Amino acid sequence: MWWLCLMLVLPAHAAINVVDDQGAKVTLAAPPQRIVSLLPSLTESVCVLGACGRLVATDRWSNWPEAVRRLPKLGGLDDANLELILAQRPDLVLLSSSNRLAARLRALGLTVAELDAEDLPQVQRLLTKVAALLGVPQQAAVQWQLIESDIRKAQAMVPPSARGTRVYFEVSSALYAAGESSYIGQLLTRLGAVNVVSAQWGPFPKLNPEFVVRAQPDLIMLSATEAEGLVRRPGWSQMKAVRHGRICAMPPVEYDVLSRPGPRLGAAAQVLARCLAPAGGRR
Repeated sequence: MWWLCLMLVLPAHAAINVVDDQGAKVTLAAPPQRIVSLLPSLTESVCVLGACGRLVATDRWSNWPEAVRRLPKLGGLDDANLELILAQRPDLVLLSSSNRLAARLRALGLTVAELDAEDLPQVQRLLTKVAALLGVPQQAAVQWQLIESDIRKAQAMVPPSARGTRVYFEVSSALYAAGESSYIGQLLTRLGAVNVVSAQWGPFPKLNPEFVVRAQPDLIMLSATEAEGLVRRPGWSQMKAVRHGRICAMPPVEYDVLSRPGPRLGAAAQVLARCLAPAGGRR
């Protein structure tokens, strides 16, 4: 019966240790069972890694998969309610590195991991760290292989005539753009497009309006909610892309996919591929 005694003294799970994006060591005695996620890409990562049932609450923007819509919403990315978070009694809080609540949550004794991504390698790293925190480290590689497979399918959707298309991808009407070094820019590169916002400007730079006019992109990609105002911007009505209707205005469901650097990058690549097809035009 010596083996029974051994089982009684051994822990059920080895401790989990992960260094988050701020360099903080996150330690868990066992895989977390009550998780609060305050970033949509982190929420989606938890779910594709098989732990959706462990989420107890999210930020208000987390809406995929369908199951998370029914969870309590704790606020936005920058105005999450501290009292509501504490009321969930989480054993792990996942949030963006830019979220100002992290230090306060740690001071109150909560376990916090700050994770985010702006380019493709960082998305892979995010998935790896979330999988480790969940106690399923092997699942990260499986999910990344699925993403790569979907990106290859997206590449096959782009006709040769669309390769080399010069693209401007607008993140917001305040003229924040997705640059060449962002995950969106890197997906565009893999699809054969050319980003008019070069890597030297950083992943998501704020641009001068005249920059885009001078750049004269062949195709403009943006949220459908912003598309109608393009012609009213000074000088934009004379841009070739605007005159010829080479505007890919994405509905909210598609734009959500593109705005989240997480496990749906393969689907995001396919949205971009459909935009690049010559038949795309104004949507």
